[in-house]
Amino acid sequence: MAAEIQPKPLTRKPILLQRVEGSQEVVNMAVIVPKEEGVISVSEDRTVRVWLKRDSGQYWPSIYHVMPSPCSCMSFNPETRRLSIGLDNGTISEFILSEDYNKMTPVKNYQAHQSRVTMILFVLELEWVLSTGQDKHFAWHCSESGQRLGGYRTSAVASGLQFDVETRHVFIGDQSGQVTILKLEQDNCTLVTTFRGHTGGVTALCWDPVQRVLFSGSSDHSVIMWDIGGRKGTAIELQGHNDKVQALSYAQHTRQLISCGGDGGIVVWNMDVERQETPEWLDSDSCQKCDQPFFWNFKQMWDSKKIGLRQHHCRKCGKAVCGKCSSKRSSIPLMGFEFEVRVCDSCHEAITDEERAPTATFHDSKHNIVHVHFDATRGWLLTSGTDKVIKVGCYLFSETFHLWPYVNIPEPQGCEVRSQGYSQR
Repeated sequence: MAAEIQPKPLTRKPILLQRVEGSQEVVNMAVIVPKEEGVISVSEDRTVRVWLKRDSGQYWPSIYHVMPSPCSCMSFNPETRRLSIGLDNGTISEFILSEDYNKMTPVKNYQAHQSRVTMILFVLELEWVLSTGQDKHFAWHCSESGQRLGGYRTSAVASGLQFDVETRHVFIGDQSGQVTILKLEQDNCTLVTTFRGHTGGVTALCWDPVQRVLFSGSSDHSVIMWDIGGRKGTAIELQGHNDKVQALSYAQHTRQLISCGGDGGIVVWNMDVERQETPEWLDSDSCQKCDQPFFWNFKQMWDSKKIGLRQHHCRKCGKAVCGKCSSKRSSIPLMGFEFEVRVCDSCHEAITDEERAPTATFHDSKHNIVHVHFDATRGWLLTSGTDKVIKVGCYLFSETFHLWPYVNIPEPQGCEVRSQGYSQR
């Protein structure tokens, strides 16, 4: 049963100073250009755009390139300035950006999929291009020769893709709610395992190669932290969204997970705490506290001459209880419940105020986020959404104030920029 989310009041709030409406359709993906004050974006309107800050202090469209099909996703490698763009027609187009980011040079096209490309990863160490598509296929190509090296058919359309260079394991999350782990070789792959913890489709994946932890976001409004590093498959559930989780990013240096929802909610999770697994819900024909029968337990209802009750579960101990024995609610942040959920009366009394201390902060981006990118070197956070808007902000995740930096961008071909005054908290 879905729990009602009641987020805690914000103690820290980013201040939005401007919004850039630079596309005619949805901005499917955008990234911050490292060591530059600029952004690369791809959109459903078939455009690839590069915005750079010039000597005048303004951001100008250095590149405005129109593709033959809507741009569904992208992968940018700052070391080689290689830009791989996934298209709606199944093609992956590769470009090299010039050192001044004022020119795109076509390199090659990969006929990777039969339909829309959903995710792309470029692996510099192996010279591989990994991709998934709506044709329910995962494929990898050699970026030097353009040759297809291998493929794997997924159980459903894949919407999450991550890769561990050290072990050559690829993680694929699909719309059935399953996460598949494959071991890749040069021209073949081996299925390692599959696991399922979401009741909805997987919408985003994020990999921490240091802690060896995989995060998966889902349309069931939850995030699950999977311990791939050997601790017997530990899975930690994080509940903090009112809508489907659509994007994830991880700040490795501070061990903070950023999750973004379809309702515009941004949740920053502190993962530098010892979290606990949520217990499995126990099965019982009667309340495990007062022994009252549940409504399907006809024999006990007849024997005791009592009307059956509705079954609930305590989120802390997992016991099957009736409403009378679970009349209290409490947040359990170390179990991932940052909002109040149903607990049995005995567990409610046992939870201390210290255990109720929040481990996440909640923010409202005020647009439907489809992609997020975090630049850890400068603490910049970028979000793009279905409202055709890209937002770039300075977000240091500290107790100091947060700013959304002022960006002044001219209007090419209908691009509209709306700015608000500078302020700080």
